[in-house]
Amino acid sequence: MRIYFYILAGVMSALIGWNLGQFFIADLGILLRFPEIILFPCVAISLAVGMVLNEIFLSTPTRTKLNLRVARFPICTAVSLGLLAGLISGGISQILFLPQLAIPTFIVRIVGWLLIGSSVGISEGLTWRRYSIEAGDQHRFRKRFKISVIAGSIASFTAALMFELLRLAIGELPESVRNLEDPIGFSLLGALLGLAFSLSTSPSYMAALRAGTGFEYTEIYGNDVKHQSNYPSINQTLLKFVSDSEADQIEEGLSIQLPASGKLSIGSASESDVFIPDLPSHVAYLEILHREAKLFPDKQYFNQIQVNGISLTSSKPVNLKHNYILTFYANSSKRFDSKSIFRFVYYNRFLDPQA
Repeated sequence: MRIYFYILAGVMSALIGWNLGQFFIADLGILLRFPEIILFPCVAISLAVGMVLNEIFLSTPTRTKLNLRVARFPICTAVSLGLLAGLISGGISQILFLPQLAIPTFIVRIVGWLLIGSSVGISEGLTWRRYSIEAGDQHRFRKRFKISVIAGSIASFTAALMFELLRLAIGELPESVRNLEDPIGFSLLGALLGLAFSLSTSPSYMAALRAGTGFEYTEIYGNDVKHQSNYPSINQTLLKFVSDSEADQIEEGLSIQLPASGKLSIGSASESDVFIPDLPSHVAYLEILHREAKLFPDKQYFNQIQVNGISLTSSKPVNLKHNYILTFYANSSKRFDSKSIFRFVYYNRFLDPQA
């Protein structure tokens, strides 16, 4: 389904850009002698904005208002990069079209489309960090950016080659049919860009726990929490925070990036991977498998765990899914009453802009 949405968004964006360019050129008569300087920026801007919006709304389809608020800066970035790249590619194309250079027209078109595709990839890669917490990992961000640029470039180059073959086939057809080659060509460009981004930017299935209720009360551990050994923390040899790889203490809003596989213990024992002082020494452990995670409650303390607001009635393993809420009830202590809780949200992919 994700692939279909991306392809549809690519085709629609390309056609919107092409029609917008035709409006400026044919209806308003702007730069009739140099149409690429108008057409290429319109197509590049439309594709860049379309791909960015598609990614944001596919990530959280039920949060329209949040998406519109999050999308403001990415849209401005996409428009700016699309305009710049479109003007550059259109200007280069006009120069290469000069009869004095005698460069074959198909080479000029391939170069222009390649610049459009790479600009869309740059826009998608740069704006991704504005709506995904996963981009807080610099290594992941650089990798995603490179993949986006390469995918956009390859898709546009492939579309340009296919378009030239299509033009050869259409050349023998009536004039009325040949007039459709531009919208058909740009639709092909949008479809291949959509296909490329749907595959190259597919959701990451890194598992994560986002800290919520219970981790906001930092003052209870003293003023200098950095040196409090009983502060909720993580095993730095296995875990790290997505947005701050140097931190080891759990605070509300931070997401703990989990390893691709393995077992992680949760409790108040000093050797716990997720150390929370007011829980039993071992309340549960997580087993991370390939695109799957299971919660194994301790046989003695399963009644101190809730999953999605429902208390567990046995120590039977629980299969975790994206957005599952895990709640651990603390032991009665001087710091808290018996109703104190520590809550996490489990993620198996970074889709939510507020993940």
